[in-house]
Amino acid sequence: MRAPFQIDIVSKHRCQLGECPVWDVKKQVICWIDILRGEIHQYSPVDSTHVKLAVPPLTGSMALCKDGNFIAALRSGISFIDRKTAEIKFISNPETHLPFNRFNEGKCDPEGRFWVGTMSLTDEEKKGSVYALDEKLKIDKKITEVSISNGLAWSGDKKTLYYIDTPTFEIVSYDYDSSTGTITNRKVVIKVSEKDGYPDGMTIDNEGMLWVAHWDGWQITRWDPINGEKLLSIPMPVARVTSCTFGGKNLNDLYVTSARTGLSTSDLKKQPEAGAIFVIRNSSFKGLPAIEFNY
Repeated sequence: MRAPFQIDIVSKHRCQLGECPVWDVKKQVICWIDILRGEIHQYSPVDSTHVKLAVPPLTGSMALCKDGNFIAALRSGISFIDRKTAEIKFISNPETHLPFNRFNEGKCDPEGRFWVGTMSLTDEEKKGSVYALDEKLKIDKKITEVSISNGLAWSGDKKTLYYIDTPTFEIVSYDYDSSTGTITNRKVVIKVSEKDGYPDGMTIDNEGMLWVAHWDGWQITRWDPINGEKLLSIPMPVARVTSCTFGGKNLNDLYVTSARTGLSTSDLKKQPEAGAIFVIRNSSFKGLPAIEFNY
């Protein structure tokens, strides 16, 4: 990637808590959510059209379905969302007994299962878990005692899951069996310095390197999960960088979401673009296509 990096703003819209960017390969649009306002956004870089879909507040994440609609983790549980009408079809909520939890980051694994984590609304530690919903709409608990469940990424060879529980400042790996969705052999592969900001959302490129967004860190970083080395840092014009994904016709445009929630008036004067979605076009790196929910 060339330096200095050309960072462009995708649209004029500013999210309170922008998250979960997903590139729709079929429609060639970038989708993302505003968790606090309850919105799914869709923007076409081809014709500059921006569509907003109203969903319930505290919708923590979403993914694409094979039929072109969304699967999303709402406050009330995992549901299908019609992309045109916003009609909601409830699927499952494994945490009805935990009313002070909400869903957060989610993504589909290489076989099309929807993985999604939870977290406490009151920031209690180790109250969350990670679940996976399969094509039969059966849900299984995969990881327990997490605090702020965030980044998920799978290696291109379908053998490794990478995962972030934000307050730990660690990225861990699991051996992943794509046929069953079973994960084993947890290992810490990257330790993030606190001065870099909290590790939040994450994606993986076609070289197997991890790209991490840093909340209160003003940056996106690229890491080698084999040796734990930080390879690259891209300074961003906002502090609360939340997630990233590759998109564009050749999957070499890096899209980055951000947040403005919790920032003071003084903070916002210094970073008026907080809450925007950004893009770094035509990078020398290439991502992997987003997997659709296999249902």
